[in-house]
Amino acid sequence: MQMPELVSLVDIADYHADADASLRSYFSKTSPTYTARFAVYLPSEVTAELSGRIDETDLRSTLVLLARVEAALRKDYIARAQGKSSDDISIEFRKIYRQRGRRARLEEDILETWKSALQNPEREIMSQLKGMLKFRHWLAHGRYWNVGSNYKFQDAYIVADAVITNILPAY
Repeated sequence: MQMPELVSLVDIADYHADADASLRSYFSKTSPTYTARFAVYLPSEVTAELSGRIDETDLRSTLVLLARVEAALRKDYIARAQGKSSDDISIEFRKIYRQRGRRARLEEDILETWKSALQNPEREIMSQLKGMLKFRHWLAHGRYWNVGSNYKFQDAYIVADAVITNILPAY
């Protein structure tokens, strides 16, 4: 079965930038709908609403970005598990695949296998990603508890790019 092509990180970043720019334009006094939309608002209320929308856009883009990284890791896992490569990661993934098949646990199986095979600074990148995945879990499941760390899109992008361009293709 052929795996679908994944959306690139650059496409996600471009969409994020477009959404941010669109919000700023919509909330601008030069927007054709500004007067009708914000007629009863104080200037500080317009600024606060824009800030909230930008923050929400950042969270949503971060969620999509981290989901994309998970997809890349799982795609790599399946390719290695079903392949014949003799590197340590592929061998370990085949062991996991025999037990769990496509239902390998992202953090416990896939990330821990990577972390055990990598040296610093790549191991540190995977540790950062693990923390970001907890944040993604919080985003995806309703945000109803206190989250330990709040990651911005730009921070997540740096880690995602490092994983996809520096770690996954290297093996």
